[in-house]
Formats: sequence, structure tokens, C-alpha cells
Amino acid sequence: MTPGSEIGLLRLVAQRVAGPRAATPAEAVRRLTAVQGQDYPGSVTSVALRTAGRSRAEVLEAMDRGEIVRSWPMRGTLHLTLAEDLPWMLDLLGERALAGVAKRRALLGLSDDDVARACEAAVAALSGGRRLSRAQLLAAIDAGGVPVTGQRGYHLLWFAAQTGHTCLGPTVDGEQQFVLLDEWVPHPRRPAREEALGELAARFFSGHGPATVQDLARWSGLTVRDCRAGLAVARDQLESLSVDGVEHFLDPATPELLAACREEARSTVLLPGFDEFVLGYGDRSAVLDPAHATRIAPGANGMFLSTVVVEGRVVGTWRYEGRGARRAAVGTAFDPADAALVAGVPELAAALP
Repeated sequence: MTPGSEIGLLRLVAQRVAGPRAATPAEAVRRLTAVQGQDYPGSVTSVALRTAGRSRAEVLEAMDRGEIVRSWPMRGTLHLTLAEDLPWMLDLLGERALAGVAKRRALLGLSDDDVARACEAAVAALSGGRRLSRAQLLAAIDAGGVPVTGQRGYHLLWFAAQTGHTCLGPTVDGEQQFVLLDEWVPHPRRPAREEALGELAARFFSGHGPATVQDLARWSGLTVRDCRAGLAVARDQLESLSVDGVEHFLDPATPELLAACREEARSTVLLPGFDEFVLGYGDRSAVLDPAHATRIAPGANGMFLSTVVVEGRVVGTWRYEGRGARRAAVGTAFDPADAALVAGVPELAAALP
């Protein structure tokens, strides 16, 4: 039986936030399989702080080289993945992400023919290695006879990516450009479904564990039944432990790694909003008191604040205040008695990649 207080520390090590860092950005992303990508600058920081170089430039270079891509591989949500992983993840996870598409289209006033024409226009505009900004690609779709006003534009861009036509590639003037997936990822992997389920389970539990089957289901968007099928394939690669009577799975090497870097794992860590340490689980109670859940996502609008982690638990949030020379990082503890725990936020923020 493992105490719940150990879970956060083990996860910090599994995710390479503490202990040995990944040698490259691609290795860091592979470890996590997918990195939350709704906040583009934040996702770059999330990857960089898990690498030995702690360099945002290295992450952006890996994306510009096509090693890492950003798209909507699961749950209809932006993530960073390895380029070679995106096609098989779309194959495996896309069906459930597309399940409610007809209802959404009806609300937006789009027909199936509209969406088909939009995809055709996007492919035509990007073919031949062309790269277009969001505004440019929307203009091409509009010129193809499909309206992109309101939320239609976002839906059409999402659908084209979700169905494997496009993805986000290199960055130009701070904005990622859309590219054709088949051109940007010329050598995709295409494992059979059973193998893909097994790989997803093995990599999720290795990079996020200790975690439960329900965590995998929430993270991936798969059914619990599919997650159990994947676990059955991956089971001999994983170790299990019980937390309050609930079975969790993890990389067998993680406990030993934690033993070697426990003091580092217990130290104060600043994470950007949407970081996998917080969002990568269906049940966050091991690292975040449920009473404070709304403190990291005020307004229930899908936006998550940057967090302060101490001894493997989220104890507060942090943000930048002011402008120019007066810009400074400020931490806010959930419990006033923990104010001392966030006192080092300005110094730690200055050292973030």
C-alpha cells in the first residue's frame, strides 16, 4: 500500500519534472506521449523544463524541423505529439472525438458538403509544401465558397486536422503555420489497433504513472473497456501499486529514480497553466485538494492558471503582474498559512525556460 502523499512525487519524476531530464525535446514529448497544447507558449515551457537544456529555442527548433507537431489528436483538444505518432493517434482516438460533430455543425449552420469543400480547399491551398497562417488558411476556405464567420472557422480548421488533412507545423513571426499532414509527416507509423492500444497504455502509465485506468480513459477519451484492453497488452512492462485500495500503474523504474532525487522532487516547482502534471489525470485529488480545484480554473471556462507545486502537491497559483521593468511574478497560496511556500516565486519564475 502506497500513501497518497507519494503519488505527486512519483509523478514529478515520471514526467521528468524532477530527477533525470530528457536529453531532447522530442524525448520529453515521447515520454508524455501528448502534451497539452491549448496555450502554445505554455506548452513550449512545459516541454523545455523537462529537458536537460531547459531551452525554449530547442523546443521551437524541434517543431520547425517537424519532429514535434501540434494538432488535435484526442478529445478535440490541442496537444503536442511526436510527428510520427500523430497519424496513428488520430486513427485510434479520432472516432470518439468526432462523435458529436453532426450536432455541432447543425448549430453552426454547416452542412456535410460545406465541410467536405472546406477540406478540399485547405488541401489545395497547402499542397506543394505551402505553409499558411490561420488567417490565410481561413481566407482560402472562404474563397472556396464555405463561410468561416463566427465559430465556423475554428470548427473547419479543427475538423481538417482531426481527420488527418492538416496539422500545425513551423512557427513564423510567433505564429504556427498550417501544413498538410501527409507532406509534413511523410513516414508515419501505423500500428494495428491492438498494438496501438497497448502502446498508448504503456507510454501513458510510464510517463504519467502512478495513474489509474480511469485516468487513462479521461486523458485519452477512450472507453474504459478499450483502456483495459490496452493495459492487458502493456501489463508486463508496468508495475502496479495500491493507493487507498485503488490499483495504479507506473514505470517500474520510477520508485528507484524518486529515491535518488527525493529532495529535488520535494522542492518548489513552478508549472505553466495546462501542464500535464495537473491536467493529465481524471482524478487530481492526489496532487490538488478538491476544495481548491476552482482556484486553478476560476470561472469554469476551460482556462487553467499556472501552479506552484511543493512536495508534489499544488499549493497555489502564480502569474505575472505589471509591465516592462515593473513586471514581476507573484504567487498566491491557497491557504494563507502557506504563504511562505510561494515566497520564492519571483526567483523561480526568472529561472523558467
